[in-house]
Amino acid sequence: MASPELNARVDSWIWSVRLVKTRSQAAAAARAGHVRVNGDRVKPAHPVRVGDEVRLRHDGRQRIVVVTRIVSKRVGASVADECLIDHSPPPVTEDATVAGVRDRGAGRPTKRDRRALERLHHR
Repeated sequence: MASPELNARVDSWIWSVRLVKTRSQAAAAARAGHVRVNGDRVKPAHPVRVGDEVRLRHDGRQRIVVVTRIVSKRVGASVADECLIDHSPPPVTEDATVAGVRDRGAGRPTKRDRRALERLHHR
């Protein structure tokens, strides 16, 4: 019988539990300093163990998870939920942001701004 894994590369684990879409995205995030394990910036090959806190900044969102199980192959979403405890703040929705407020002297609204205002008024 094979023994369970004690640790895995942080980039591989982040990808395996579906926090990012590709392993190369996970490695790039670690190289850019967007991955922290127990508060320390880490490289892609840093080992992650059960009980470690992993913080990931990705797609404008902060993810904070605690490792409960080590996996090195990509798993399904239901299994991925069992591999971590998510302490992430809720994602900021578009409705939560102040819409329609512009800085004084900012000039005319762009086409993108005007479309956003129209969407807001037609809800």
